[in-house]
Amino acid sequence: MSKKLKMIALGGLNEIGKNMYLYEYAGEIIVVDAGLAFPDDEMLGVDLVIPDITYLIKNKKRVRGIVLTHAHEDHIGSLPYVLKEINVPVYATKLTAGIVSTKLEEHTLLSKTKIKIVAAGDTVRMGNFKVEFIHVNHSIADAVALAITTPLGTVIHTGDYKLDTTPIQGKMMDIARLGELGKSGVLALFGESTNVEHPGYTLSERTVGETFDSLFKDCRSRIIVTTFASNVHRVQQIINSAHKYGRKVAISGRSMENIMGVAQNLGYLDVPNDVLIDINMLSKYPKHKVCIITTGSQGETMSALYRIAFNGHKKIEIMPGDRVIISASPIPGNEKGISTVINELFRKGAEVIYEKLADVHVSGHACREELKLMLALTQPKYFVPIHGEYRHMQKHCELAKQMGVAAKNVFISDVGRVFEIGEKSAKLTGTVPCGRVLVDGLGVGDVGSVVLRDRKHLAEDGLITIVMTLDDKNGKVIAGPDIISRGFIYVKEAEDLMEELKQLSIKIVKDCTKSRYCDWSTIKTTLKSKLSDFLFQKTKRKPMILPIIMELDEK
Repeated sequence: MSKKLKMIALGGLNEIGKNMYLYEYAGEIIVVDAGLAFPDDEMLGVDLVIPDITYLIKNKKRVRGIVLTHAHEDHIGSLPYVLKEINVPVYATKLTAGIVSTKLEEHTLLSKTKIKIVAAGDTVRMGNFKVEFIHVNHSIADAVALAITTPLGTVIHTGDYKLDTTPIQGKMMDIARLGELGKSGVLALFGESTNVEHPGYTLSERTVGETFDSLFKDCRSRIIVTTFASNVHRVQQIINSAHKYGRKVAISGRSMENIMGVAQNLGYLDVPNDVLIDINMLSKYPKHKVCIITTGSQGETMSALYRIAFNGHKKIEIMPGDRVIISASPIPGNEKGISTVINELFRKGAEVIYEKLADVHVSGHACREELKLMLALTQPKYFVPIHGEYRHMQKHCELAKQMGVAAKNVFISDVGRVFEIGEKSAKLTGTVPCGRVLVDGLGVGDVGSVVLRDRKHLAEDGLITIVMTLDDKNGKVIAGPDIISRGFIYVKEAEDLMEELKQLSIKIVKDCTKSRYCDWSTIKTTLKSKLSDFLFQKTKRKPMILPIIMELDEK
């Protein structure tokens, strides 16, 4: 077996989301994180995007375990799909394990999965790998970085992090331990790059609490706050402000209810007695005595806030004067959805407060000075940026060179690419199978580029169905053709066009059946081609043509 250390990303490079990284040494593999991404506008009907784990499945006997850095969806969301194929232990901190357990239970996998709970400061042995968990600050509790020690040396995988000197719960990031590792010698740093374009330091989570206090104080309106369900510290500060100013708190949104339940049970959320009320009890309190915490900070069409804004929520509707606080920033690509919700809330008479108007959100990711601090503490020989689009990784590489990492030792990898470290040098070598697997309902991977292309075609141009019955002996049209239009044109408003289509269809069939080599497949193909050309000439549109031909033996 090769005595080289390999790092392979199956997601999380040149993209935001879908984080999944493999470390391989002497034939053994450990997996760091198993995340998902959300579909873009081109992926019509798709629910989730997960990494292609073909390489893992092929080498599953060599996998020693899965290590999770924290419980955000882009780091744990594909775990159920991975565990259906690979039955290995999962190592996670307490809150991460609690949230993962809820997710696995929904997929009926909890009883089959061995979850090993660890704490910051712990070290576990996984074959040739020794993994140490290092406390970091992030926008969710119990986040950790990893120091992965192999016979070749120690590499640090930062996960998502920031330096918060005044965290809501727990301690500041363990910079002392990172410094100790740096002095001992760090072979490579795999560092997150999300906020590399932002100068300075990320603000402390406590600054949001101060803003909440000012927004709750002297407010005589009902307050609705939306934030990420996983940001337990943010939810804690909302509850603190509500309690301070005598408000009851109701929760809306399944993910918010689930994560709050887990966080309360594990002691990560301190809710004073009699503060939480059932959402059905809202009408029993004056509007200035209630606060609603809800999901939907990204404008998702099925979320609670979206349904509230557009009168689709069974329990809550916006009233003029409501104060709606959107305590989140848009994930790239979600700007339009959030803008739509904000506009609708304003239209309903609500007062909407969002990131551009007040400090109601701070990032959970390190800005440039914090990234420099990580490089200064760890002093790595090799550096590979992770968790970012190409521009983020490029900027992070420039930062690493400024901080003293030799230019020849700085690498930008890609999904599926193998980064290999030997005793004297490192290099990017071959590739492994990789890509995106689309989850649509219960289907995993059965929606591909052809299906997406058809969905896009249908969405843009609509569908024309031609139904006719032919004599199976001579091809004579016995019944039809009937024309059915969906998403193309309203039939009653285009009777002349529909009649032309019928006559053309009959002519095409007659012409085809004159040929001695004609079969049903040829008739269908010819109908599609010629009707498509005709409709484009008439309308400059190309709907999908679906011929349905039935055979009948006339006797």
